[in-house]
Order: sequence, then structure tokens, then C-alpha cells
Amino acid sequence: MTRPQVSPLAGEPIKRADAERLAGVLKAFADPARLRLLSLIQSAPEGEASVSDLTAPLGLSQPTVSHHLRILTEAGLLEREKRGVWAYYRLVPSAIATVADLLTPPRKRSARRNR
Repeated sequence: MTRPQVSPLAGEPIKRADAERLAGVLKAFADPARLRLLSLIQSAPEGEASVSDLTAPLGLSQPTVSHHLRILTEAGLLEREKRGVWAYYRLVPSAIATVADLLTPPRKRSARRNR
């Protein structure tokens, strides 16, 4: 996900292209199963997981988990690495940080960075 130039909370209008990209990412976030997938992958011992690692904790079928992982990957929130017959997924920290920055008011954002 490309970093937009201005936060929509900074007092300036967000550009159309940035709004469309952000809306796509927020749509990917807007599903309980996908939020859980992000959490499960982030908390995995190596910070990555395969579909087979994720089906049981979610209680969903492999095709459904794969569908959700594809949406998160296309939104730029996950990276996919193929190793043999398995694909492993890991979070893209910069994409998560971009969304957090866009949703954090400027004053709180600068206070958070100064910690």
C-alpha cells in the first residue's frame, strides 16, 4: 500500500486515489475472520503461518481461509511466500502502520512517535 500524502484527520481533504486505496484496505479489515487471521499470523512463533496453521483456530474450511488470505494479500496487508507446496503469510508492518497513521489524529500521532 502506497503511503498517502496527508491524513484525512489532518484538516486537509484526502485525495481521491488515496481515499480509494484506503477504502480497499479498510474493507479488507472489515471482517472478523480477517481480523483474527491478522492476529493469529502476528502472534505465530515465527510471525508467519500457512493455511493449514490457520484453519483449526478459525474453525473455517481451507478454501474459506485461503479466500480471506488472498483478500488481505491483495490489500497489501500480508506478504505470501511459497515454499515447496506450502505458502506462508506474514504481516506487512508498513501497511499496518500506514492505516494506523491515517486513523490517528496528528497530535496523538506525534506523541506516539516521540515515545
